[in-house]
Amino acid sequence: MTVSVDISHRLGSLTLEARFESAGRLTALFGPSGSGKTSLVNLIGGLMRPDRGRIAVRGRVFVDTAERIFVPAYKRRIGYVFQEPRLFPHMSVRTNLLYGRWFTPSAERYEDLDRVVELLGIGHLLERRPSRLSGGEKQRVAIGRALLTSPKLLLMDEPLASLDEARKAEIMPYLERLRDETKIPIVYVSHSIGEVARLASDVAVMSHGKLSAFGPTATIMQRLDLLPKEAQGEGGAVLDMRAAAHDREFDMTVLTSPAGEIRVPRVDTDLGNSVRVRIRARDVMIATEPPRGLSALNVLAGKVAAIDTSDGATAEIRIDCNGEVVLSRITRQSLHALGLAVGRPVFAVIKTVAFDQENLSRTGALHDI
Repeated sequence: MTVSVDISHRLGSLTLEARFESAGRLTALFGPSGSGKTSLVNLIGGLMRPDRGRIAVRGRVFVDTAERIFVPAYKRRIGYVFQEPRLFPHMSVRTNLLYGRWFTPSAERYEDLDRVVELLGIGHLLERRPSRLSGGEKQRVAIGRALLTSPKLLLMDEPLASLDEARKAEIMPYLERLRDETKIPIVYVSHSIGEVARLASDVAVMSHGKLSAFGPTATIMQRLDLLPKEAQGEGGAVLDMRAAAHDREFDMTVLTSPAGEIRVPRVDTDLGNSVRVRIRARDVMIATEPPRGLSALNVLAGKVAAIDTSDGATAEIRIDCNGEVVLSRITRQSLHALGLAVGRPVFAVIKTVAFDQENLSRTGALHDI
């Protein structure tokens, strides 16, 4: 399921350059507006032809300028979901869904209407017209229409950007199911750290048309310097943990990983399942002794692995918790008062209320083996 990109393309005064290879279920193109994310996804989709480079998906070459190969968009078998659903207003949901199948030869169709309807939870909407749907429902139908083309690749260009927070929360679990229960690689454009941390297996960070970093989500989310200044407070650690127990009395779930054990608001998942946890650096306090008499329930033991004081009044502390990294952002005054140094044993203290639903998600296998 590898997606391979190595391109260079001139866009007015901007030169778009990107080179990466991802075997993940969902590869996020992340960066601020104007960084080249949408142009890059349009090159992958065949809506633009690069000046130079090569693009291949699942072993099939779409573009190779050196070999003069360019497969037109309609032959690439790519599903495309835009910011706006772009449904046909005069058609029912059922007819909108089936529209994409007409362009796929019957012998190459692998997606079934009933399966897609169940996957996206839209069975009760089939006879409605788009005017009678909410924003989240429209976007689910648009995703279903793209799936029913039986695509080799699914491109999603900021599919949640036009939705309010309630509609985003509604559709997120369906995007997780789409990622986990289909075999279709997804390239997902977003400028939301929350979406990327929750959904992505790999992240390509774009800045001024250039690929500034690429790697697994957990690695990229630790690089606060890669995030826009106004969003650095949302960065931190991403841990894949396991559900170990449910506490019915207090409506909590106990999660475990090599880093230790934490308690979070109840997660609706079976014991043993994987749960992705985002721990923002701004939500982590540091203690030099085992804390007592605190309301915070989560304490992870570790050692200071690195200290970065390059950002004015704040310091970024990397804590190695049995091989997994937790980040903390504290003031330089606190750094001095605690006498922190690389190698010193410390305790990362995290409030349970920091783990809202935006920072918790059930995960399947994010990379193919």
